[in-house]
Amino acid sequence: MKENNETPHSMTISSCKEEILKNLDQPRKLEALYLKDRSDFKRSFNLLYADIQNNTTAQIWNERLNYKQEESSKNNRNEIIYLIVACFIAGFIAKIPELIGMSEEVFYTRNIGFIVFPIIALYFVWKNEVHVNQILIIFSAFLCTVIYINFLPKDSNSDTLTLACIHLPLILWSVVGFSFVGNNVNSYNKRLDFLRFNGDLIVMAGLLFIACAALTAVTFGLFGLIDLNIEYIFSKYLAVWGVPAIPIIATYLVWNNPQLVNRVSPIVARIFTPLVLVVLIAYLIAVIYSGKSPYNDREFLMIFNVLLFGVMAIILFSVAEISKNSKSRVGIVLLLALASTTGIVNSIALSAIIFRISEWGITPNRLAVVGANILILINLLLVTFRLFKSLKHRKEIENVEKSIAIFLPVYIVWAILVTFIFPVLFVFR
Repeated sequence: MKENNETPHSMTISSCKEEILKNLDQPRKLEALYLKDRSDFKRSFNLLYADIQNNTTAQIWNERLNYKQEESSKNNRNEIIYLIVACFIAGFIAKIPELIGMSEEVFYTRNIGFIVFPIIALYFVWKNEVHVNQILIIFSAFLCTVIYINFLPKDSNSDTLTLACIHLPLILWSVVGFSFVGNNVNSYNKRLDFLRFNGDLIVMAGLLFIACAALTAVTFGLFGLIDLNIEYIFSKYLAVWGVPAIPIIATYLVWNNPQLVNRVSPIVARIFTPLVLVVLIAYLIAVIYSGKSPYNDREFLMIFNVLLFGVMAIILFSVAEISKNSKSRVGIVLLLALASTTGIVNSIALSAIIFRISEWGITPNRLAVVGANILILINLLLVTFRLFKSLKHRKEIENVEKSIAIFLPVYIVWAILVTFIFPVLFVFR
């Protein structure tokens, strides 16, 4: 049954794959499925084709979906051109502080997100054929944020400026997500697809980074043999242009070749879930044994919260991946244990922040962290409750997904408040 606020055309890649397999011998239903969302159908079918290529119906659909060689070749050329131009623009933006004589620290702390996010958003706008009114919203969001963040008072001791710079990339990431979901803005399923895409993107970008690092080491070694030091050239030119290109190229590869990492991301999620759970439990025991207290140690509390946010991100991506294989009871149990343990960590961190506020008053940092912790705790409680129910009723895993998808805009609203309201509320201090 569809949710009331789902568009009739919205469907996750995983559910589309299931429908294709279920109706493989029913041409009429396959055609109806194709007409609902041609883009998702094609991507899902291409992911499945290696496993069903001996089926005659699958062979016919493969020819139908992928035969247009000339058009496909033209599209590929256009995308390669876009890729080259996009990487050049990203590198040029990264070089702006050197070109205009601006402090790199000031520029990058405020504008790091604008190097890549607008370019990726533009790519999704193009691929999803987004409506004009949505394009205007996306353009306005990037324009307003870049003007705002660069006109904030230049005070290196300002907590609200630091908070704005930290939360701004999350807002820009949400704009990328807005362009990713295309014309299905209210679709929970599309939001989950965006999370999965981010997981695949991280894997692909990591592989590209490792490959580039290996190439760099070999290059340094070869030039070192002939006594030529190229570190200056590398740091001033190659690194500045190459690093921003990695997420752009990774986006292109994942979008056009989802099968490259489609099988890797679930494996990574399955491996890291138990590992993170063990590490988290061991860390809590070590905290008790060491006598460290987040109530009195500010730096320890900060590390505690960074740990919490990182584990929460792993839970979000793991739920998004495990939902593709809802029969995995062990995976659900591990996620339930991880969510419960993280809830305990969150409660400790939240109580410590509230204690510090009651003792030393409200500051921008404390208010920002306590707000984020409250949101994460509520989200964790919802996820934990849904995971517990899914142990008895496997279909409840869809509600776990929904509890995550519903909360994504809530995090973005909080990031907007911290970025735009806190500086005014605390008079830019």
